[in-house]
Amino acid sequence: MAVHKILVDVMLKPEILDPQGQAVANALPSLGFAPPLELRIGRHIELAVEASDAEAALEQATKIADTLRAHPVIEDYAVRRA
Repeated sequence: MAVHKILVDVMLKPEILDPQGQAVANALPSLGFAPPLELRIGRHIELAVEASDAEAALEQATKIADTLRAHPVIEDYAVRRA
């Protein structure tokens, strides 16, 4: 068994409004930045899992992400190796 670092990125689905992202996008011009074409905010999760190989680690992390994700109807996630 080896320890594998896995990254999970959780984002609102494209059709779901992102008020936090919109607030940041609206604030950028007042800070001297050009307004972005799009800005969305999500969550980034890092897991260290023990598994026999990288594929098994990804499978385990995917099950964890699928189980613990708060809003499966409005959020998507991506799982990848670090």
